[in-house]
Amino acid sequence: MNKLWILFGFLSALFAALVAIFGKIGVKDIDTTLATTIRALIMAIFLIIISLSLNKFSFLNQINSKALIFIILSGISGALSWLAYFFALKLGPAKGVAVLDRFSVVLVIILAGLFLGEIITIKNWVGIILITLGLLLFIF
Repeated sequence: MNKLWILFGFLSALFAALVAIFGKIGVKDIDTTLATTIRALIMAIFLIIISLSLNKFSFLNQINSKALIFIILSGISGALSWLAYFFALKLGPAKGVAVLDRFSVVLVIILAGLFLGEIITIKNWVGIILITLGLLLFIF
């Protein structure tokens, strides 16, 4: 099995950490909705440039209506997540907000079990409990 996902998973965590640090500094004196909108525009422009340079738009014909609906729902969920994240960053400490945001890991595991049929093992449940306890230690 290809282990490249581990590298990209780590890079995702690194860049997500930078989002918290840069975002906390960035929302200090501005509206969080505006900050999120600017962030989304920058991301869209950046991703369009990447997709154009890698000729990814040639795959547009592969997107069927079901896939498009779920991509749209994912986009709306992501936008709502960003709005809540930046608002939380404005109000609270970056470390606390980041830890709470990572509770999504627990939610993904549970939702993947419920909706995607992924198996949740005893080891997974122990991890869920430990993550949740760690989260509670950070918050309280």
